[in-house]
Amino acid sequence: MATPMVLTAAYLALGGTDLSAYTSKVEITAEVEEKDVTTFASLGWKALLGGLKSGSVSVMWKNDITDNLLDEILWNTLGLGSVSTFEVRAINTTATSSNPKYTGSCLIKALTPISGSVGDVNEQSQTFPTSGAITRGTS
Repeated sequence: MATPMVLTAAYLALGGTDLSAYTSKVEITAEVEEKDVTTFASLGWKALLGGLKSGSVSVMWKNDITDNLLDEILWNTLGLGSVSTFEVRAINTTATSSNPKYTGSCLIKALTPISGSVGDVNEQSQTFPTSGAITRGTS
């Protein structure tokens, strides 16, 4: 039986900058559109083909508005409306066959630099749609 994995030290980089220290959750999603190609010849069974592929990178950030840190990196360096490269690994070590990396580009379409009520941790949850292919690598 396979051993389940507990994420304790995942890696996330945007625009080549390691932002793992500000990240408490990361998720890569890849999917394909479902295209119905059913005809009478399918004898009442639905026939499907895959259409366009898409993906996303979802992140829970612990906001940090200190000079030159997360807020400034996301706001100025990556910039709202820009496409940025990403790399995600389950373990914050070199990519290997047992620790693959997922890379690609994503659209920084929303930012929430301040979020919370009295006494809350200032954090934001964002989902960035991918632009182009997501690749899986082991080196």
